[in-house]
Amino acid sequence: MANTLSAQQRTRNSARKAVHNRLHRSRSRTFIANTRELIAEKNLDGAKVEIVKAISALDKAAGKGVIHKNNAARRKSRLMKALNKAELKK
Repeated sequence: MANTLSAQQRTRNSARKAVHNRLHRSRSRTFIANTRELIAEKNLDGAKVEIVKAISALDKAAGKGVIHKNNAARRKSRLMKALNKAELKK
């Protein structure tokens, strides 16, 4: 248990921020998973729609400091690479 008032406030703030961060991280992970699933099913039209949502969610998470900007860039790059590879096979 925190002893000082400022330590108690930091505990409350960090708990509130953890909920906020979890929301953005979860949202981006969901869109990424949906995109990968559509690519695996060879539904490329649906994957193109979903990849836009995933990129947007990753950019928002990086902009808010939830994930590092390089982490977001790496994930976007890997998604685009997978989509382009699937399009070439088609």
